Formats: sequence, structure tokens, C-alpha cells
Amino acid sequence: MIKKLSIISFFGIFSFSALHAQTTVYAYLKDLSGKPIESAGVDLKDSQNDVTADKIGYFQFVDMKPGHYQITISKPGFDDKILDFDVVADEKRKDLGTIVLNVSSGTGNDLGVVVLDDATAEDDQSSMQPTVGLLSSGRDAFANTAAFELGAYWFRPRGNDNRYAEVLFNGIPMSKNDDGRIDFSNWGGLNDVTRYPYEYVENNAPSEYTFGNLGGVVYYNTRASSFRKGTSLAYSITNRSYFHRAMASYNTGLLKNGWAFSFSASRRWAEEGIVDGTYQDSYAYFAAIEKRFGDKHSLNLTAFGAPTYRANNSPNTQEVYDLMGKNYNSYWGWQDGEKRNERVRKTFEPVFQLVHYWKLNEKSKLTTTLSYQFGRDGRGRLDWFNAASPSPTYYRNLPSFYMSELGGASQSTIDYVNDRWKNDQSFSQINWDSLYNQNYNIASSDNYLGTSYGTDSQGKAIVGKRAAYYVVEDVNKDKTFNFNIHYDTKLKDYWKLNMNFNYQNLESDNFRKVKDLLGADFALNLDDYATNGAGKYNTDSDNVIVKEGDRIEYNYLLKRQTYSGNISTSVNLDRWTVIGSVFTSYNESSREGKYRHYLYDNSKGKSDVFSSWNFGLKGRVEYKIDGKNFLVYNGAYFSLAPTLNEIFANPRLNNLITPNLENQIINSNDLSFIHRGQILKVRLSGYYNDISNSTEISRYFAEGIATFNADTNSITSKDVFVAEILSNVEKEYLGAELGLDIKVSPTLTVTAIGSLGQFVYKNNPNVYLISDDLNGIQDLGKAYLKDYKVAGTPQKAASLGFRYNSPKYWWFGMSANYLADNYLDISAIPRTSNFVTNPNTGNAYDGVSEELVRALLKQQRFDDQFMLNANVGKSFLFGKYRVGMSVSVNNILNNRNYVTGGFESGRASNFVDALADSQRQVPLFSPKLWYDRGRTYFANIYFRF
Repeated sequence: MIKKLSIISFFGIFSFSALHAQTTVYAYLKDLSGKPIESAGVDLKDSQNDVTADKIGYFQFVDMKPGHYQITISKPGFDDKILDFDVVADEKRKDLGTIVLNVSSGTGNDLGVVVLDDATAEDDQSSMQPTVGLLSSGRDAFANTAAFELGAYWFRPRGNDNRYAEVLFNGIPMSKNDDGRIDFSNWGGLNDVTRYPYEYVENNAPSEYTFGNLGGVVYYNTRASSFRKGTSLAYSITNRSYFHRAMASYNTGLLKNGWAFSFSASRRWAEEGIVDGTYQDSYAYFAAIEKRFGDKHSLNLTAFGAPTYRANNSPNTQEVYDLMGKNYNSYWGWQDGEKRNERVRKTFEPVFQLVHYWKLNEKSKLTTTLSYQFGRDGRGRLDWFNAASPSPTYYRNLPSFYMSELGGASQSTIDYVNDRWKNDQSFSQINWDSLYNQNYNIASSDNYLGTSYGTDSQGKAIVGKRAAYYVVEDVNKDKTFNFNIHYDTKLKDYWKLNMNFNYQNLESDNFRKVKDLLGADFALNLDDYATNGAGKYNTDSDNVIVKEGDRIEYNYLLKRQTYSGNISTSVNLDRWTVIGSVFTSYNESSREGKYRHYLYDNSKGKSDVFSSWNFGLKGRVEYKIDGKNFLVYNGAYFSLAPTLNEIFANPRLNNLITPNLENQIINSNDLSFIHRGQILKVRLSGYYNDISNSTEISRYFAEGIATFNADTNSITSKDVFVAEILSNVEKEYLGAELGLDIKVSPTLTVTAIGSLGQFVYKNNPNVYLISDDLNGIQDLGKAYLKDYKVAGTPQKAASLGFRYNSPKYWWFGMSANYLADNYLDISAIPRTSNFVTNPNTGNAYDGVSEELVRALLKQQRFDDQFMLNANVGKSFLFGKYRVGMSVSVNNILNNRNYVTGGFESGRASNFVDALADSQRQVPLFSPKLWYDRGRTYFANIYFRF
């Protein structure tokens, strides 16, 4: 019967095509067992001509004009599939072949997994067809597993930092200018909007919409007509950073009057997260409205934002974790019966975009985007003036201090401190009541400036409670305007050209403000480390009194303009696909200080303009051995402009531009063998990435810094808070990746991946220090970092998993994950000659030996770890209503020994202090660490119609 229906369908297509000199596109849908899939919806993007597959899984589109098209195939119980194809002139019929839908795993629908498979035929006849889009074919087994199994444990493929990734919304880059990173919280919670990127490019491969970076490109198109029609409601419960999530989306598709509307909203919240004292309340909204004007023009207005309120958790030393457990957080304390966290981040930076789509002709399109983003990002913290640190983890509050010769305490005192840590939260957490009381009592005892703190505008003496402790908020208010043009055309059926231009203008207002005086009347805008009354943060003002809402300590503007453009072209031949991309950019950056700092003449006013030209080349070559086997090479060589934080080493206080600042140079290469069989899919890749001329800036308190005193012509030792600048850093990333996808049966799939990497410092960069306590820039010379490991991610990882997809629309999967070679982030100052040089003599400290120095400065390698994950789910169909449920559990064995990251304190920066600290029973200045959260779960239910 099916065969007869297929013959009838074939002759129907043939006769229809003969009558109409345009193309008919058709295909058959099947499941993994080869059975036809009926009643699946097939949505043609940017069109009202959506169809439904018949009983034999057949569907067709008629009267298709030459051009590029995209369809989305959806069926309850199956993963959605997105398909791109081209229709060329004089092509009567286009057979997309048999399209196989996978039974839904639940993961993609819930978490936004990118599912962008191509329509490559499964037989050897495809060997003579043009190379199909490997570049846009989406995530393979390695990328999927690395993102969602290993990524949950802070694994970064190839060591690529967020700094080197790029996310675009309608062509507009979302990376922040201060540090180059992507702030995903700007659209966090909009899973329904970002589920299927319009383009997903891994690593250094070329993109059609931008030149890209080292860590790949994700491009989102928010055109209202591109979202699948319907309503979606979802609710989730979890024990991660939030406990509850609710989402709702509604899309009209393209209406007959040429309008299209898309709306989405969500909320994520928790009274307390899995870590003590953390809480969150985050909203998100999205709206897109499109109007079509004939066949050539369309306007789309998009607005989205994510107001977020979130309390953070602290890194701690191993001593603190041993005392209090892995969920301990030093940032909170009790106030009026509720947990109050000092480190609360409150951010809201909405985005508005207007996009014009212009179809110039059948082969060419022009897309123009205007974008404006504004808002504020505020991060709270406790501050104090002429008072002791309120942090319970300050080293003088820990048992280790009393165990050392510094404390010299008896065993009974040590036992008492241990007991208070474990049993008295007024000691082991922030004591808010004590801070309020000290502020209340300070008016009668404060002699900092006498009983009066100057006069007000009427000349009356200012008296009252001066704050010893208060909460401040570090705020940046960015205003970012973007203009983007994207042009693409097909010069030939096999030859495509893309051109992109982007202009960005940023003005960033940065300041610290008083958020809460904790019962006091005012705070002082003075540096309490300075001579009494002389340390004004703003010497142009006689008033040093600040109240809640006033700016304090620093106040400045950062400005940046960037012009960038790139051209890419792709040639698609029978066995070869060649893609090339070139780019250039120019930017200007400057700072304007609003305060004149008492130590720096160059603190107020406009800085010099730092300008930078950048250039780059990218290439990709695909060779099709046959229909199932490919060789792919990607290569890139480009420069990268310094970020604002890299240009201005101490922007809160002065206009100083970082010394020896250069553009980063990126050299990236990879070679892959890809096999795509019906049963087995394989990708084996080798890569080499080199980053040079990099600048890295860290800030911490260091003891024993040798500094030259010009007045006395001598070298002295100082304990100072420094900005440590590493100049001309070179890093090398070398490794291999293997991904296997094995279809054991129509319902059982096994995946296995492995990643071997070696990420190291390649040279000995120069170290500069900037501090309020040092004159000018202190040059410490070389930091001997060569062959130290780059921290931030496990350098080796493996995963083995399976997924069973039942024909009854339920699934179950598990994965075993192994992570190794994760290292502690190191400080540079101890690895300079300052570490071994006695400032009093200029010679090495007594007792210094190469063996001992190596032992003290050995980089800590964290233990290898094993994690087990699982997920299960089921979907139901009730007429046109679809309901699905899923549950995933990470770290089933509740492994709490996995250190996800950490850094050296840097405080013991000379040989004598470091040796003494290493010989203590419990070191005073141990590294600060973060541990994995242990067993977590995520349960989701959705309702779609």
C-alpha cells in the first residue's frame, strides 16, 4: 500500500512540475526504525506555506522560486529538526531524501541544545553530490557532550575562555568592552528564544555574519516570523543557583496581513540556593514585532531584557571548608532573623533593536540593524573606614592564626576558636548587629577629625554618627549604540559572498556609591590609609561627607568607538568546499576622571586616546573523500584589540595607560577527520592555538615587595595592595579531540568522547606593579612562568554515555564523566626575582636554594574526578496539545571533592614569608578554592499547543 501511495505521489509531483515552471521540493520522514512519521509539522521559514506530512511521512512545497530556504520539522515525541537547502533556477524537482527524526531526549527541548542537522543522504550515491554544510550542521557528539555533560563541571573545550567567544543578536556583538566577556545574564531565562541559533560555528571556523574569534560564534535571529507558531508553557524545579523557573512563550507566525508577533517571559527564583546565603530573583522578557512590506522589505522590532537580583558565594581556603563544609559562604550573616548577603549583584541592561530586511533580488539580501543597550550593573560589598575587616574569614579570625607564632595562643584558646567557628554564627558569619552597634557608638568616641566633620553649605558644623562600616555598590552604567550591515549574495550557484560592517559607540559611567550606612548618618570620602585628613578621593571638593546614594571613592567615564568590517566567501564544489574570511577593525578608547585623587595628578580630566588597528585572516578547507568521510582544516591568524580593563590598569584612580600594551596575536589551526555513517559517526581533531602579546591584570594584597626609595637611595620592603600587570604573555594550547556516536540499535545510541590537552605559558612575561603605596610603576622584571599550566579548566576529559529512545516516546540516558589535569591559578610576583632578593642587602635571602624555591612555587594540581549523570523523560500527545516531562541529575554520587577552580593568595610574596607559611601546621595564606555543588537535579514539565 505504501509503495502504491509513493508512486501516486511521484506522478503527482511530476505532473504539477510540468504545468508550473517552478520547483517542487519534497521529502519523506521516518523514525530510527525506518517507519514513516505521519502528521509532523513542516514550517517553511518566513512564509505562511506550512504543511503537514501525510500517512507515509511525505510532504512537499510547490512553486518554490530560486533561493535559500529553511524548514523546521516538529512532531510530538521527536526532537525538532532544522534543515537548510537551496533551490536553483531550472530545477524542476528537488528531493531532500529521507529525513530521519530522533526520538526526543528531552535535553534539547529543555536546555536549548542546538540541533542543526543536515540532510546528507545515507548511501554512497551522495559521494558525487556537492559537499553539504558541515559548517552549519550543528553540534556533533563531542560538542554536545562537552557542553552539557562536561560543561556542567566547568570544562572548556580547547581551554577557550569566554573572552574568546562571540554571541550576536541580529548581527550585534554582545561582548562587554571592559573585559571582552559575554554576560549571558543579559538574556538569561529566554530559553525559548535562544533554543535554536540561526548560525552556530565552533572554535576558529569562519562565520557568515562576523569574522569571529577563537572560541566560536553563535548568531541569533529574532525575526518574529521565524519562530514556530504556537504557545509554550513550562515550569521547572531544581536545586542549583535557583529553585524554581516558570516560562511562557507565544508566537503567531506570519499572519495574512504581513504582521508577525513573538513574546516570551520567564522568572527564576530561590529563597536560598544550594550554597548557604545565596538567593536569586531573576526575570526575563522578550518581544519581537515584524511587518512585511511586499516580497522585498520587512521591518522587525525586538526588545529583550533580564532584570536580575542575585547573591553570590565566596571562595574559601581549605581550612575554612574543613571547619564549615563545602556549602559555607562567608558573605552572609543574620539580620532581624533573615540571612543578609553583602555581595548582591543587581543588573538590568535591556536591548532594543530595529532590523530592516531587504531582498534585493533572488540572489542577494541586505540586512541592517540599529541597536541600543543601556542600564546598570551594580555589585554590592561591605566597606569600612578606620575599622577591622568584618569578614569572618580574615586570617586573624581563623584557628590557623592562633596555631602560629603570630598568635602564640594556648591550646585552650585554639579549641575555643574552633568551637566558636562551628557553633556560633555570630562569629563564623558576618555579624550585622555588631556592625550596626559600632556605627551607633562611634559618634562619642571618634576623633578622626575631632567631633566635627567640617561644615555644611550654611557653615554649620557637621556632627553625627560617622560610619565605620557601610555597604557600597560598584556600578557601571553603559550606553551602547550599534549599527550593523550584513550583505550576502550568490555570485554563482556554488559561490557565495558575505560582507559585514559594524560600528559601536560605548559610554560607560563607572562609580562607587553608598548603598547602606548601617545606621550611621554619613561616611567619609577619605582614604583611611592616608595621613589624617589628607587622603581625599576628590581634592577639588572641600566636602568629604557622603550619604546614602552619594558617590564615593571613584567616579569616571570610559569611552570607546569601534569600526569593524569583514568579507567572507565560500566556494562549494563537488568534492571541495573552500571558505575564506578577512577582517579589519579600528577602535579608540579613552578615560575621563571626575575626581582629582590626592595621589595622582592624572586622575581628573581626559586621558590620552588609545587607538588600535587590527587585521585578520581565516580559512576553511573541506575535502569530501566520499559521501561519509571528510577532511576539514581550519586556520586563523588575527590580532585582537586590548579591552578597556587592559588599557587602563587602575581606572578607578587615574588615567595611566598600561605599559608595553600591544594587540593580542592569535594563531589557531585544527585538522579533523569526520565520518558520518548510518551506524557510526566519528570526529577526530587535532588543534594548536597560540596566543601572544597578551596582557593580564590581577589585584591582591602582597607582602614583602621590594621598592626603591629615591630620597634615601635605598631599597625597602613594603606590604601593599597592588595591581599586578603581566605584559607580553604567551600561551600555547595543544591537544586532540575524539567524538564517537554509535547507533547500536534503532533505539539505543552510545556516545563516547575524549579530550587531551596541554595548556601552558610559553614564555616569561614582564611584571609591572601599580599601587597607591608605590611611586609610579614598579618594574619587577621577568616572571618565570614558562611551562606553568594555564588554569581555569580540566585539560583532560572523557565521557561515556548511552541514550535509549523508546518508540513509546520516553527516553533514558546516563553518562560517566572523567576530568583530569585541573590546576590552581598562580600569582606572578612570587615568581620574579623579588621573591628571593633581600631588599636590605640586594642579595639572595639566607637559605635560598633552587630545590627549595621550586618546592615553594610548585603549581598545585587538583585531584582527578569522576562524575555520573542521568536523565529520563516522557512526552504525551492529546490532540493538538503536547505535554512533556523530564528529570536530569548531575553528580549522582554526590562527589564533593571536585575543585572547580581556585587561585593563590599572593600575599606571601617573598621567600622568608612563603617558607614560614609552608612550615606551619595550617598555612595562613592558603589558596582560595571553589568546590562543585554536589548532586543537583533539574525537573521540567512543559505544555505546548
